[in-house]
Amino acid sequence: ELQSIIGNGYAVMYIIAQKLVAKSLEDGYLVGSRGSVGSSLAATMSDITEVNPMPPHYLCKKCRYNEFLTDGVYGSGIDLPDKKCPVCGELLRKDGQDIPFEVFLGFEGDKEPDIDLNFAGEYQSVAHKYTEELFGKGKVFKAGTIGTIATKTAYGFVKKFMEEKERQVSRYEINRLINGCTGVKRTTGQHPGGIMVVPQNNDIHEFTPVQKPANDGNTDVTTTHFDYHAISGRLLKLDILGHDAPSTLKFLQELTHIDPVGIPLDDKETMSIFTSADALNLLENKEYFDIGSIGIPEFGTKFVRQMLADTKPTTFSELVRISGLSHGTDVWVNNAQELVKSGVAELKDVISTRDDIMNYLIQKGLPNKNAFKIMENVRKGKGLREEDVDLMKNSNVPEWYIDSCNKIKYMFPKAHAAAYVMMSYRIAYFKVHHPLAFYASYFTNKVVDFDSELICQWPLQVRKRIKELCGNSNKLKQKEKDQLTVLEVAYEMYSRGFSFEKIDIYRSEPKRFVIEGKKLLCPLLSLQGLGETAALSLAEERGKTTFLSMEDMLTRTKMPKKIIVKLMENCCMESLPETNQLEMFSLQ
Repeated sequence: ELQSIIGNGYAVMYIIAQKLVAKSLEDGYLVGSRGSVGSSLAATMSDITEVNPMPPHYLCKKCRYNEFLTDGVYGSGIDLPDKKCPVCGELLRKDGQDIPFEVFLGFEGDKEPDIDLNFAGEYQSVAHKYTEELFGKGKVFKAGTIGTIATKTAYGFVKKFMEEKERQVSRYEINRLINGCTGVKRTTGQHPGGIMVVPQNNDIHEFTPVQKPANDGNTDVTTTHFDYHAISGRLLKLDILGHDAPSTLKFLQELTHIDPVGIPLDDKETMSIFTSADALNLLENKEYFDIGSIGIPEFGTKFVRQMLADTKPTTFSELVRISGLSHGTDVWVNNAQELVKSGVAELKDVISTRDDIMNYLIQKGLPNKNAFKIMENVRKGKGLREEDVDLMKNSNVPEWYIDSCNKIKYMFPKAHAAAYVMMSYRIAYFKVHHPLAFYASYFTNKVVDFDSELICQWPLQVRKRIKELCGNSNKLKQKEKDQLTVLEVAYEMYSRGFSFEKIDIYRSEPKRFVIEGKKLLCPLLSLQGLGETAALSLAEERGKTTFLSMEDMLTRTKMPKKIIVKLMENCCMESLPETNQLEMFSLQ
């Protein structure tokens, strides 16, 4: 690995990533890795990723005894049975995801690597700022993007133009004009986490003009004017992305004082929620919840829950396979799903991640380079060439496997899937063993979709709204889809014997749910229509002195009167008078 990394000049990327991750860990935030970097042992050893790409193995942290299992029986070291060290008697650590390094850099180290990192959403800006500390002012810029006109938008432009000019043209002329407009630059923007780094002896203007986003001269953000794709071969691009999972784990650690890194990834009760809801100890509505993974990142959607029901995973390696299958395009639906259902292949045999293809073909006797190239073509949706098919048939690769390769449009790397599952599994552990902490963190992340007026009424009202949304599932807007998931998690929480406390303008946090006994106190922001600015203003003003009247609250918080009235109707507090003035009544 080091020969490929250092020999091809990629060592600097590793050092930069290591410094960024170390800074985040020092500040108390875990970092998740994306892409294939988890297939590099050098990245694991330098703490860039926590995914260990070696074969499944045992390791004694006390005396350094180790034992590797390379017979292929276990897909992940986490699935190994517990075992004590034969030398000193300590319980052995289990690790290893069995991921080939060649997926990252190729067999000859000639594939350009890409180290993508998932930082906590609230920490992302800190990480971006730290890159400027590392490289110096004027050497770090946000990666610019160019927004182009989409086909549907172009169609709207053409139709409107024809109507305004009162012209009648054939559909062929309309299509010609649409094709002419499609792809034309419409606006500029910025990559959500892309950072372009300029070498010390160069100036940014040697590569691209720069600009302030939205033409705002006061912002300290500067973006490249040219699209980052056009200059990424000349400048180093770092992907410092924001993600919910590290934020969630940070919040859970604050609530429970449990370090997420120490959570056992082979906990049996946690594993069971991916096939049933028994470990949640539901007191009622058991018929509604057949899988306990609602609200768990990567495993909470209806689509993935159905995958779990179809495949019934019982090991960590199977969860990694399901993550790969769910993130690919044409990998599960009309492909692996049919193979599993019909009994042609088992879950462990179907193609779930791009690494599976290369490993399988090498085992079948194909040359390493050919196996790698086939994997690269398939994962990019290019399918198989005739010579590839002949090579595979000569090596006795079954017909169903060849057909499966030709259907795939995009595939996840195994290292990416493993990193996601590790984060998700830790969150699932809290759901099983520290339920209120889990629900508090989940709803805090989804507070904009949480309707406290509806959810605090009664479980039956929540169930009624779920039925309404499910009955209209084909026509739901994204906002309604997000609300449906939140309602399902709230209904599950009720079913476990917990409940919600209505907003209290003096006790509620602006954005976070607070645990009070067996209840969650709703935050101010969970009242639909009350924005973040208003919630923060209300929290600030209440700290100064109590509100005397609605007029007093209106003046001090600058909130619209209708929102204040809504607060009065939905809050656990005594109603306030309209004004500060006392009305005098005289007896006749």
